[in-house]
Amino acid sequence: MAAEPQDNTPEPSIAELIAARSHLRMHAMDGLVMEDVPLARIAASAGTPTWAYSAGALRARYNTLAGALRDAGLDAHCHYAVKANDHLAILSLLGKEGAGADVVSEGELLRARAAGIPASRIVYSGVGKSERELRLALSEDIGQINVESAEELRMLSAIATSMGRTARIAPRVNPDVDAGTHEKISTGRARDKFGIPYSEAVALYAEAAGLPGIEPVGLATHIGSQIMDLAPYRAAFAKIADLVRLLRGLGHKVRVVDCGGGLGIPYRNQPGPGPAALAGTIKAAFHNMDVQIALEPGRWLVGPAGVLLASVVLGKQAPGARFVVLDAAMNDLVRPAMYDAWHGIVPVSATDAVAPVSPADVVGPICESGDTFARERLLPDLAPGALVAILDAGAYGSVMSSPYNARPRAAEVLVDGAVWTVIRPRQTHAALWADEVVPG
Repeated sequence: MAAEPQDNTPEPSIAELIAARSHLRMHAMDGLVMEDVPLARIAASAGTPTWAYSAGALRARYNTLAGALRDAGLDAHCHYAVKANDHLAILSLLGKEGAGADVVSEGELLRARAAGIPASRIVYSGVGKSERELRLALSEDIGQINVESAEELRMLSAIATSMGRTARIAPRVNPDVDAGTHEKISTGRARDKFGIPYSEAVALYAEAAGLPGIEPVGLATHIGSQIMDLAPYRAAFAKIADLVRLLRGLGHKVRVVDCGGGLGIPYRNQPGPGPAALAGTIKAAFHNMDVQIALEPGRWLVGPAGVLLASVVLGKQAPGARFVVLDAAMNDLVRPAMYDAWHGIVPVSATDAVAPVSPADVVGPICESGDTFARERLLPDLAPGALVAILDAGAYGSVMSSPYNARPRAAEVLVDGAVWTVIRPRQTHAALWADEVVPG
């Protein structure tokens, strides 16, 4: 498996990790606090492992992004990438702030609607939309369908015509730009499965304009996830801007440019572009083109807002290595196993947070060598029962979890000021096999 691109940022200390996350603070008596709620209190009541999300951080991050786009003078709308975290509480909160939804499946579309997000603010992306899914999108009359291929376009035309509907579409153009991110989350290179080849975009747009049941409204692109350098965005947006000018020169209407998502977050406290820099890059490419901008942020909004609370099962010494074994595992948070992803890990106890540190491998109890959260991480000695928080776990955490090794899914909690609510109870063991049938 390919590792994440090399990051030479020095490993931040426990204090530095906490200080960089405004919704977290270390209290001398209560330990690590999210907003106004001690995380130890949540663990004592809900148990571990448990996901905890900060409502305040979610609101602040959404409004920071929306404000940056507004300050740049852009007519821009944010469609939250539901795949990052699809809990109804998260969708409802962001929807109330003004976010739309970027969905990639029938289930995500239904979740967004169940959370109260208007159909007009939903964009449907994804390389493998089925006839059933397209019919649902048309029956809901969603705002836009990002078409990924000529084959999908023709199928959509036939379905829309049979339903007496018109599909507002934007061809998703693959600009053949390498985002410099992990191999498994890069989406804008010619060899990736996503989108329409750049060289075929003009012809496909012209075809779309002539098909029954189809209204082409603009162009879409998405080059990858966890992008920490604006250069790939500049390259991709320049190519899309050229396409807009070319299409308009041929007499086509292009009123929307969907710039995708992918803005990264500083897992290691490393420097990287923020919303203002991204908004400036978008403005530089499209400021004089009279287009409406769409964005599909996911990780940037919800990643830093969540932590995974876990308890230490035991410490284990081996020749040349020290292990901290947690009750959380790769079935809860698979990103380190899947992507070699780095997540900050901090003690919840104020006493543990200032104790001397030494290298330790932080692992889970699953019977897989890949069930490892961190290697040679500088941590204090942690007694059985000590609590740790795995940081920046709000995106691609719970939503990718599984009951592997017959481990029930963890509880989820939303913190809002001094109030916290269990938004998903811990799954019971009996629920794991409640729907299984043993033939007689």
